[in-house]
Amino acid sequence: MLHAPHIVWLRNDLRLRDNAALSTAIGQGVPVVVLYIWDEEAYGTWAPGGAAKVWLHHALESLAGALGQHGGRLIIRKGSTADVLQEVITATGAGAIYWNRRYEPKLRALDADLKLELRAEGLKVETFNSALLNEPHTVANKSGGPFKVYSPYFKSIQDRPVAAPVEFDPEAAQWSDLELESEALEALDLLPERDWWRGMIAEWDISEAGAQARLDRFLDGPVTHYNEDRNIPGMEGSSKLSPYLQSGLIGPRQVVAALEGRSDLKEKGPFVYLKEIYWREFAYNVLFHFPHTSDKPLQAQYSDFPWEADADLLERWQKGQTGYPIVDAGMRELYATGWMHNRVRMIVASLLVKHLLQDWKAGAAWFWDTLVDADLASNSLGWQWSGGCGADAAPYFRVFNPMIQGGEFDSIGTYVKRYVPELAKLPAKYIHTPWEAPESVLEAAGVELGVTYPRPVIDHQAGRERALAAFEKFKNPVEAV
Repeated sequence: MLHAPHIVWLRNDLRLRDNAALSTAIGQGVPVVVLYIWDEEAYGTWAPGGAAKVWLHHALESLAGALGQHGGRLIIRKGSTADVLQEVITATGAGAIYWNRRYEPKLRALDADLKLELRAEGLKVETFNSALLNEPHTVANKSGGPFKVYSPYFKSIQDRPVAAPVEFDPEAAQWSDLELESEALEALDLLPERDWWRGMIAEWDISEAGAQARLDRFLDGPVTHYNEDRNIPGMEGSSKLSPYLQSGLIGPRQVVAALEGRSDLKEKGPFVYLKEIYWREFAYNVLFHFPHTSDKPLQAQYSDFPWEADADLLERWQKGQTGYPIVDAGMRELYATGWMHNRVRMIVASLLVKHLLQDWKAGAAWFWDTLVDADLASNSLGWQWSGGCGADAAPYFRVFNPMIQGGEFDSIGTYVKRYVPELAKLPAKYIHTPWEAPESVLEAAGVELGVTYPRPVIDHQAGRERALAAFEKFKNPVEAV
């Protein structure tokens, strides 16, 4: 007797291993259809940005190849999610559909509606967790509410057992041999017409194997001193797994399982890295319980903060032309590679929302469009942290000094000189303060301030005072007469 196939609907879980929906479907002993739907409108305001689309294109290409190696096929469709699902269900006569859960507000609502509709039609619908260690609805504070501060959040779950990664057994897989129509990957139009992205992807192996190789390299050495080296942008001190986690080329359970196999897990480097994985979890916890935080501050009073929108200032920041070398290096690293070192993310964000008084949402939107690891939960949490208006946020009155930050974390200018080559010949003494260099030193280095490299867009002290004045105005608004 022939069995109706089961559909596995993939989204941000573009891998074969530790994929609960895929492994469960394979385990049913019936033919499996693996489906991906590109429905840009389903995301609403937060549809993937330019860099994330490029990453997605290559991740899908890699997944299709990996499935092909095991005799399977990735069916790609474009259009309304509900309509496409109905088309595929009708074409296959599928009796069941499986997917891994999503947590972004609009996508979560879409999935909930689809589950009800499909079950009402008589389909078996099963959903799974393959994206998080602990789903938000399973974690609560002592009052039964959601956490807004990371430390007690982590303390409440750090000893909770983490489920083992789900096994993938290609030998057990029965792939459907139905002649289903599939879009060519190029038909999704994920790649921009201008090929600015080619240099960016050269930095990455966008595949499940590439994710595992990057994790292995990190655990073979850098993780040991991660607690210190993670702050040094000029060296490979971090894992750079964030875009792989965002697209699901690797899952957090796989990362934790690899860490738990180490005898030094409780030591500084590995343990601090483990806490970063839980910081990602915390971001999802906040977005899940406070879905408005993708667009509005968690601390509602900050909706009235006196930002001073200025398109020219914003553009200078975006292009890495602020005159602060560590900031400009970060913004240029972002454009060149689609990624930015985390310490530098904090520095560039502080300059934007404090010195330049630009709304944190403008920064969040730029990161969303340019980061290959653009993740709604982490991006929203990070920018509200910098803007002093979110969960566990840094107080707005704490203003990063970009020269001190640069001197402490890029002391000889390795990072700056890599991404701001016009300063490459400047002595380390002046690499973070080129405006203080004697004219003879600038001339010898080929630097002409205001010509080959900009002067600071705003004096640091003036910017700091401006930020504090705005904060004072926010705390003590003048009553209307």
